[in-house]
Amino acid sequence: MLPRPPDSPADPNVPRGPERMRLGENSDVVLIVDDVPDNVSVLHDALDESGYTVLVATSGEAALERAAHARPDVVLLDALMPGMDGFEVARRLKRDAATAHIPIVFMTGLAETEHVEAAFEAGGVDYVTKPIRPREVIARIAAHVRGARQARQARSALDAFGHAVITVRAGDGRVLWQTPLARELLQALDATREAGTRGPVLSETLLDWMQAQAVLAATEQTGYPIVLAREGRRVSFALHEATGEDEWLLVLTESNDRASIEGLAVAFRLTGREAEVLHWVAQGKTNRDIGDILGTSPRTVHKHLEHVFAKLGVETRTSAAAMALGKLKRGAA
Repeated sequence: MLPRPPDSPADPNVPRGPERMRLGENSDVVLIVDDVPDNVSVLHDALDESGYTVLVATSGEAALERAAHARPDVVLLDALMPGMDGFEVARRLKRDAATAHIPIVFMTGLAETEHVEAAFEAGGVDYVTKPIRPREVIARIAAHVRGARQARQARSALDAFGHAVITVRAGDGRVLWQTPLARELLQALDATREAGTRGPVLSETLLDWMQAQAVLAATEQTGYPIVLAREGRRVSFALHEATGEDEWLLVLTESNDRASIEGLAVAFRLTGREAEVLHWVAQGKTNRDIGDILGTSPRTVHKHLEHVFAKLGVETRTSAAAMALGKLKRGAA
């Protein structure tokens, strides 16, 4: 039988910071959370023999400490423990952006529907019932570790290249993971709200848009982006793809109006005001809308637009918008 691991945060066996990289260098890392030493012993031996690096926590508090520092590839979590139970541990792991992506497999001797539902609601991806059958547990863990490894590699690439991407749960809009740039944009737009212990969820505006995209996707229709603006920042949200049965990947793109206007002015030899008018025409705005934005009359906007048509050699606003969009796309490439 394994000795009961110490639960002190000062435990030298708890991997910290860079040690996580060394720990998982040659094997995947599984964190077992169970207050019964016999259960821990059986699972530890089986996982160790299968080539996994195994960490152990015997309380909810120790589980949070180990997960935060070791960043395991999967957590095998007992549902019922004294003090902080497994459901609360899962909710806290999912609320923390640093551990929210880690798949959680619940262990429970309770197969009643309400406990299974509670496990999934708390953030679990799977569950096994007690008495534990090691071969079944290993098979389930292997599947979740493969998915976690692929997701981790994708997240690392997105972080490295500075993309603004988030993964959200389709049902309620809960943010499961986000790149640093996406987090900055969401905060700047005030586009998320806290939902108690469950962590941030998308604003009602974005959630309504997501539900509309789900309807379109179900009927094989093309979705459309949504643009949010706040304090001079404009960000487009677009559905990229479903990453799981109930998870979506959203791509955020910030547009810089000033840079676009300056680019149009140089490309087509326009005055500053003419470039502004052309920019907003390309965004689908009417003369009245543009007048409101620029603080002038629709008639004045029309006069500027006539000059723009002459310089571009076109006769319609549709042709002018097409030329402007084409130039902006080439400039962004």
